[in-house]
Amino acid sequence: MNNIWTIKSALEWTEGYLAEKGDENPRLSAQWLLSEATGLSRTHLFVNFDRPLSEEERGVLRDFVRRRGAGEPLQYITGEVAFRHITVKVRPGVLIPRPETEVLVSEVLAALPAPGKREARWSTEAAEQEREAVEAVKKALEEAGVASAESVGGLAAGGLKPASTKGVADRPALADGSATAGDGNVAYRPVGDGFGRPASAEDAEQAAPARPLLLADLCTGSGCIACSLAFEHPDVRVIATDIAPEAVALARENIEALGLSDRVAVLQCSLGSGIGEKRLGTFDAVVSNPPYVPAEVMAALPAEVADFEPTLALDGGADGLDLFRPLVAWAARALKPGGVLACELHEGHMDAARAVAEAAGFADCRIVDDLTGRPRVLVGRKPPAR
Repeated sequence: MNNIWTIKSALEWTEGYLAEKGDENPRLSAQWLLSEATGLSRTHLFVNFDRPLSEEERGVLRDFVRRRGAGEPLQYITGEVAFRHITVKVRPGVLIPRPETEVLVSEVLAALPAPGKREARWSTEAAEQEREAVEAVKKALEEAGVASAESVGGLAAGGLKPASTKGVADRPALADGSATAGDGNVAYRPVGDGFGRPASAEDAEQAAPARPLLLADLCTGSGCIACSLAFEHPDVRVIATDIAPEAVALARENIEALGLSDRVAVLQCSLGSGIGEKRLGTFDAVVSNPPYVPAEVMAALPAEVADFEPTLALDGGADGLDLFRPLVAWAARALKPGGVLACELHEGHMDAARAVAEAAGFADCRIVDDLTGRPRVLVGRKPPAR
């Protein structure tokens, strides 16, 4: 390159270099890396083509390009990813959220009761319900031996594609906020106004009074599922768990950054083992994106996934259901009658997963396609009490 790097010349050189290294979308990668290095939005890059890069910006960009050229996922380099209506931090050692997992969140939101009316006047009943919901989260932490002050605070199909683009911002969207699968077909629609709230004043009037909903998010990873559910549905309270300390630490950071510390708590444990027995039978929903890649698929993962993302968050055993089986057994005990189970799983074993759920007593089990049209999410309900 010339001694003077302008934004235009830096973009052109970076795109060419990454193309030679086999980047599937070198132009988009170059834009995101330069945007991150300069602090400019991608739009502002194009109206500042002639602006020279500072020495510091050049140094940062060189390091970014070196890492991306070696195959490191773009999200690990930039340190964040867009997920539905939020942006979460990501880092090596924790699975990168995929757009397909957004469908899992949509299904849970659709299965929950609509957000209740918010009364303008203070209500002792509403205040008591809110207090009880917060206490449920705090007690779960205390039973797990974690101080509340410290802690309250998806995988693509076809063998797990790398998460090689920045996030959902580059997918086509419809005027009503629905995402598309790339072919113009609606893949999911937001609940209510897109944030879990009634879409109109008439809907709000018909909504039931607010009632806190208690959810468990097992194998939370970055916390993107737990945070999205709480962010989009004002009545949701979440107890999230993960066995990996790196994931627990990152999830807590994301919860704090999004201002959800009073509604989402994270425990370090395997599945639901750290949640006290007193909480069992009280959950409105159990949601999970567990490790689900079958062994034969693990052996053929792209290098960008296999070399950089944690095997612990990917490997689901011979049929991809090693974690799902104990997860379903725990969910059957944890959910209240009528509670919802929703899990993201591998497309090749959805029928087997449905059989496992039905054998555990779940009813109305159905399989939902992801944004690429592949079977991805299993949803079922614990039968109502007789």
